[in-house]
Amino acid sequence: MHQFDAQIPGTNATIPGVYPNMFPLATSQFGALPVMPVQAMTQQATRHARRVYVGGLPPTANEQSVATFFSGVMALIGGNTAGPGDAVVNVYINHEKKFAFVEMRSVEEASNAMALDGIIFEGAPVKVRRPSDYNPSLAAALGPSQPNPNLNLAAVGLIPGSAGGLEGPDRIFVGGLPYYFTEAQIRELLESFGPLRGFDLVKDRETGNSKGYAFCVYQDVSVTDIACTALNGIKMGDKTLTVRRANQGTNQPKPEQESVLQHAQQQIALQKLMLQGGSATKVMCLTHALSVDDLKDDEEYEDIMEDMRQEGGKHGKIHGQSFDIISH
Repeated sequence: MHQFDAQIPGTNATIPGVYPNMFPLATSQFGALPVMPVQAMTQQATRHARRVYVGGLPPTANEQSVATFFSGVMALIGGNTAGPGDAVVNVYINHEKKFAFVEMRSVEEASNAMALDGIIFEGAPVKVRRPSDYNPSLAAALGPSQPNPNLNLAAVGLIPGSAGGLEGPDRIFVGGLPYYFTEAQIRELLESFGPLRGFDLVKDRETGNSKGYAFCVYQDVSVTDIACTALNGIKMGDKTLTVRRANQGTNQPKPEQESVLQHAQQQIALQKLMLQGGSATKVMCLTHALSVDDLKDDEEYEDIMEDMRQEGGKHGKIHGQSFDIISH
């Protein structure tokens, strides 16, 4: 038996020790089929590491709009590493399930795209993940598996996990904010549920004006779903807030969290009045002033009522007074 050198069309080199019938699509003595180009085989082998899953797409999304958007944002953050041109080479959309597979030119560009998780596309944050067929062990030999740490994410309204703690499954997207709300006003509203670990009001880079949406993470992540439930759908001026987890669907608060939710909703109602600069109210609400134990004794109750009347009377006539204790 003799050994042959198989030459692949489109290349100038032969591969020593390779028999023609080792390639299913190789040219045989009958000349039936062409050989698969090396580049095509390479693309097939790397596709799992070059594809990006994008979930939560709006119904208006199409292949062209997704390709244009992701090519644009990749250029803005400095994520293109394969030379000039668009980073996206192909897009497949499943309209029924609202997700897409976005194929990048290179493994490194696909890894850089992982930093775009939560980016706003057509008014809504989208998930950016690895596809289910992604093989980390095989991908490790093909190129970087993590985004470049020097990407300019601020150019597209994102910040890396090291800045302000705005990363992870408990990150909250707050959309529909009136443009005239200041950072301090928005923080005050959000902090009705507890202190924030991170907060970012997204602004226009040129004007410095609010873009109408923000991201936050609470120090106590157990209030994440409470905040989303209480704030989502609230009307602020001519806007309606959209508040949900940035990276996944919103969960409902657990039964034991209902009292916290009720208290927070009262706080929000008060904050809403102040933020909107609405009409003056004759009602004043004091929070964290008393506990249930303070009101168990009738004589002590009367003493407290009298103290309240005297203190309040210094600022004007009191027409009514009551206690509503909410435990939390």
